[in-house]
Amino acid sequence: MPDLLSHAFIAFTVCTLLSLRYDWLTGEYVTVGMAGAFIPDMAKIKILVDAAAVEAVLGIPFDWLGVHTLGGAFVAVLVGTVVVNRADRRRVFGLLSLGAASHLFADALLLKAAGRSYEVLWPLTQYHPPTPGLYLSTDIWLTGVTGTVAVAAWLFASRS
Repeated sequence: MPDLLSHAFIAFTVCTLLSLRYDWLTGEYVTVGMAGAFIPDMAKIKILVDAAAVEAVLGIPFDWLGVHTLGGAFVAVLVGTVVVNRADRRRVFGLLSLGAASHLFADALLLKAAGRSYEVLWPLTQYHPPTPGLYLSTDIWLTGVTGTVAVAAWLFASRS
């Protein structure tokens, strides 16, 4: 799945470049940022668990798309922040948020037939922002480009 790997490369690049500025941003924290980039794609669990089944268990309306929005990602980031050591919570919160935001931003650039993205800013608004349609999530070339940039960032950071 080139889409998920591209998100990991984007988060790696951003966090690696930030590590040049912040000494505390070591490899472990770069990994946290990359994990944050996976948060919105937790919505793909819908392949295994039907939303209707979750709705029946919870007794409230439910849709997996909510995880792939600003609000859903924020809740997941909060959960990820609570489960770490108190001393690391601010850094983990920031890096998980950065990774999730990079994912949501990259997805907002996807090519959509309607020319509009999904409700990325939900629950703040149900607005479907226009998308420039730069690529498809199945485009393999995007993985090559983001991977090349990630390697270049790693080389640059390792030599600095």
